[in-house]
Amino acid sequence: MEKKTNRRFVTAGLLVAMFIGALDATVVGTAMPSIINDLQGLSLISWVFSIYTLAACVTTPIFGKLSDLFGRKIVFGIGLVLFIISSVLCGAAQSMPALIGFRALQGIGAGALTPVIFTIIGDLYPGEQRAKMQGLFASVWSVAGLLGPLVGGYFVDQISWRWIFYINVPIGIIGFLLVIGFLHEQFEKKSERIDYLGAITFTLGISAFMYALLNGGSTYAWSSPVIVLLLAVSVGFLLLFLRVERRAKDPMMPLSLFKQRSLAIAYTFAFLGFCITAGVGVYMPMWIQTLLGQSATGSGMTLMPMSIAWPIAAILSGRFMYRLGSKAFIVAGAVIVCAGSLWLTMLQVDSPYWYLSLIMIVIGFGMGCMTTPAMVIIQSAVGWQMRGVANSTNSLMSSLGQTIGVAAFGMVFNRVVTEQTNALFAQGIHSVFLFIFGIALINLLVISFLPSHQKIMEQQVA
Repeated sequence: MEKKTNRRFVTAGLLVAMFIGALDATVVGTAMPSIINDLQGLSLISWVFSIYTLAACVTTPIFGKLSDLFGRKIVFGIGLVLFIISSVLCGAAQSMPALIGFRALQGIGAGALTPVIFTIIGDLYPGEQRAKMQGLFASVWSVAGLLGPLVGGYFVDQISWRWIFYINVPIGIIGFLLVIGFLHEQFEKKSERIDYLGAITFTLGISAFMYALLNGGSTYAWSSPVIVLLLAVSVGFLLLFLRVERRAKDPMMPLSLFKQRSLAIAYTFAFLGFCITAGVGVYMPMWIQTLLGQSATGSGMTLMPMSIAWPIAAILSGRFMYRLGSKAFIVAGAVIVCAGSLWLTMLQVDSPYWYLSLIMIVIGFGMGCMTTPAMVIIQSAVGWQMRGVANSTNSLMSSLGQTIGVAAFGMVFNRVVTEQTNALFAQGIHSVFLFIFGIALINLLVISFLPSHQKIMEQQVA
């Protein structure tokens, strides 16, 4: 007799696992001054953050495909165990290079967590229930964003910065036991060939591209031979990757995903939408601290409304999208984000402080209206055997949107700001805000081509 999955326990375990993965992306920033005091290596500080992003971005689609080939349970288990072990190593690190290396391992583990977690939820819950659960899980990132600085600050002040990593161990073990113990998959294992060449060319191409974006304009000038060579290597390997995927019998990332209109539009939104949030997250604090003279805590408090409005909208859209239509929510969200982005462009140095909080609420609410229906559309457009790679491709597009967005906004800002004066700072940030508004308009235009809710529901695959 086959065992049945206990959805309640598995869902609880997935929530726990996603929370520690999301928390680790935000909690480190608060602890960095203490880490630098203990380990030195100030010049390597950016790598503590960027190596995690790079590793997660590169491995996300690979783990997504592996979950389709070998099942969600084993890939989730491997990813979470690697995340827990690397957390212990991070906490025990005695030098900055060691911490960076262990953060890379942690990023690889994180690359397996988020897409596979969303995929398991897509497997466990059908139709309207799926939409509600995706809204709940999407809110975890916002909650982690709110708690991250508080948790990090508490451990640094009361115990040690090392506990921002050690705390992952007991929480991760609970998540592991709940999912591995109560998730019982039923699928036919096939002797599929792993697309090694696709994985290798993708890893090399994306790694070179991400390294160039993370270091261009800071460590190296954009016109430097290092960045030019990295971009050339990236283009070469990514073109080779596309050629390999067209010919592979079982490609790592099936290009057919981008031929479905609903999927292509959802992926485009993931890229453009997270470009917008990355720009707001970087340049709104600069506006608040540099031009308004507020503290870092004050800027964090101003960004907090976005982290609150986003999960509220995500949960509401998940609850009502089947009644009111997924396209209606996504289009409404795109319009709301456009309105918030337009308001950004109207900011003046003497604008009331509460304007900033309202803008954050508007943009956060609009993003929440879009993310949950988009995720449900992605999971509903493909069958079990492609749901993992479809989800991981969405995560990849979001990560690329954030990274490319920050790099592009930085180029716009630096072209304007040649001296550290308030007038130039205001002009530079204003140029970034105009760019964000332009991206929001493009996003709205793209989303307008999304099929109707009825057509999307007719195309659903169980």
